[in-house]
Amino acid sequence: MKVLVVGGGGREHALAWKIAQSPQVTKLYCAPGNPGIARIAECLPIPADNITALRDAVHAHRVDLTVVGPEAPLAAGIVDVFRKDERLIFGPHRAAARIEASKAFSKDLMVRLRIPTAEAQTFTALAPALEYLDCCEIPIVVKADGLAQGKGVVVAASRAEAREAVRAMLEEKTFGEAGTRVVIEEFLDGEELTVMAFTDGKTIVPMAPAQDHKRIGDGDRGPNTGGMGAYAPAPIGTSTLLERVRRTILEPVVDGLSRMGHPFHGVLYAGLMMVRGEPKVLEFNARMGDPETQVVLPLLKSDLVEVFMAVAERRLDRLTVEWHDRAAVCVVLAAPGYPGAPVKGTPIVLPADLEPQDDVVVFHAGTADGPGGVVTNGGRVLGVTGLGATIEAARDRAYAGVRRISFDGMHFRSDIAARAVNHC
Repeated sequence: MKVLVVGGGGREHALAWKIAQSPQVTKLYCAPGNPGIARIAECLPIPADNITALRDAVHAHRVDLTVVGPEAPLAAGIVDVFRKDERLIFGPHRAAARIEASKAFSKDLMVRLRIPTAEAQTFTALAPALEYLDCCEIPIVVKADGLAQGKGVVVAASRAEAREAVRAMLEEKTFGEAGTRVVIEEFLDGEELTVMAFTDGKTIVPMAPAQDHKRIGDGDRGPNTGGMGAYAPAPIGTSTLLERVRRTILEPVVDGLSRMGHPFHGVLYAGLMMVRGEPKVLEFNARMGDPETQVVLPLLKSDLVEVFMAVAERRLDRLTVEWHDRAAVCVVLAAPGYPGAPVKGTPIVLPADLEPQDDVVVFHAGTADGPGGVVTNGGRVLGVTGLGATIEAARDRAYAGVRRISFDGMHFRSDIAARAVNHC
């Protein structure tokens, strides 16, 4: 079987790494890929959002299954194009992917389906938005409606900061088209939890619960990022809680989209906040998370390709998905300037004997080939995942791997999974 992975970040490296372990795979491609992915797959120089070129490559290379990693091509309708061309592809159609592509659509859907979430209002004009802010409790959350690579969310600690965020999105167009509408949302205080699930539009199979670390600095300080690290399984994600999430959140969304004529096929990502023991939805994504993928997939015992095929062929109910009884912790190494404009082209010292190892895997995210080796090429550069029998053991291995890597200005959080270790 020939498989193509679309994308070139840390999530896609984790997907390619796991797919390459399948005995069904005879050839693995990735577009556009990165230097880490190039060690296990043939990288095609095609941007992830060039749907026409990707379709042509699938024809030319006789690809049997395409797996879409990032959100942009899903929102642009890559699945619709491939399905029309009778090509097998893993991911939701464009209409279903709106659950991520439009926060306003997602919020409206949750309200109609009575899914627990924060109170919110959507605005397209500056004056009404600013007027609404005058009545809100602080802190308050301001979100760009569209896709903003995980950065279109501002948790404003003051009214002035909230007004500045609204102006930046609606007036200054900081996020371009993604910010032509803003969602002003009630701030939820609690502990975050990520629950991702495979679904073929009927059957729902939750993955190991994970916890992401969004803020740039230790102690959850500083601006939001795309994610500075993650761990799984998160202790707060008990079997009882996961069953409640399935019943009150995942099933209503999957059923609701199907009733609307937009069945969801792929990975449904629920970003949750635990508020006084009750899960409330912060956001839905239409694909696997980054860096949650880097800690969840190493725990998957089943053949990932078989899972993807079962979803794509609408037969997930006939498959048993199994998991290792282990833990995983991922620490993201970021370039100077991130989450703003990162410094690119900096040489990376990455010992050859560090990857791959059984208990430490280095996933490339923002890297490129330079004149003397691999260099930085994005904000989040590498994700170092440690595996162990416990979260503490996995965390120790991850940070041991981090200490062997260096590049000028490299920064990372030193408290990834600390909450889970203390919880245990």
